[in-house]
Amino acid sequence: MKNYISAVFMGVVLVSCGSKKPYVESEKAYKVQLEAYKKQISSMQAAQLSLQEQVSELYKESTKDELTRYKDSITLKKPVTLPYGIKSEWVSTVNFNLRKPNYIIIHHTAQDSLAQTVKMFTNPDRQVSAHYVIGDDGTVVQMLNDYLRAWHAGAGTWGKDTDINSVSIGIELDNNGFEPFSLKQINSLLALLTKLKKEYNIPTQNILGHADIAPTRKQDPSALFPWKALAANGFGLWQDEILTEAPLDFQVEPALRIIGYSTKNLNAAILAFKRHYIPEEPDSVLDRKTINTIYSIYKKQP
Repeated sequence: MKNYISAVFMGVVLVSCGSKKPYVESEKAYKVQLEAYKKQISSMQAAQLSLQEQVSELYKESTKDELTRYKDSITLKKPVTLPYGIKSEWVSTVNFNLRKPNYIIIHHTAQDSLAQTVKMFTNPDRQVSAHYVIGDDGTVVQMLNDYLRAWHAGAGTWGKDTDINSVSIGIELDNNGFEPFSLKQINSLLALLTKLKKEYNIPTQNILGHADIAPTRKQDPSALFPWKALAANGFGLWQDEILTEAPLDFQVEPALRIIGYSTKNLNAAILAFKRHYIPEEPDSVLDRKTINTIYSIYKKQP
């Protein structure tokens, strides 16, 4: 009997010891994976583009403190504090990865130079930024790691996505909004888009302009931007060369919403659509050509 009691006691002790830290292996795996992601999001190496000899790394020191703060904050492991005395605990999962961008939003800077834009984006009082800025001469300045959230889209929306900053990469083009975009600048943009689209598997239709996601507030990039050339290279949609006549019962407003536009102000949505797809007619007139163009883009939705 004594031997039996001793055996039971030892078994209880062993089980207790064994269950003291049941998630040791997942904790180790979690730490290893987290360290890899810390290095990835804290990288300050400018993107290497095939058509650009050298990508500028200017001004990168200005982001150091903010980047360190995010790098350190993802290592914190403590239970969340809940009201009403409800207790919580931390158990590390091994099934996770970094969030990835699903949109690319193209802007023009409305500034007079690349240096002026970079200066603005390094001024904490301005509360605005982008991941990349491309100069008129084709120079590319990367200002933020792709995995971090830039402040470029404001209150923009696209379809059901209402926080575009959290799911997008912002690209600013050095252009005042009244002049053509240079060939060198567009070539650098195409090189950058090639890298980003492939690396993050960004859908073709999710390469948009600022005006597309904020039709009541923004007009960039201007009607001079070569959306057709981008679409020919696989970046964004374009209408059929020969437009099919839209059915008589075709509804423009729901079609624009299905494409992604906010139609709370329908005239603004039509204007943004035409600035993108019918740049020679940047107005809100809803003629047959406009209706047929909307129908063409509507049919291309996945």
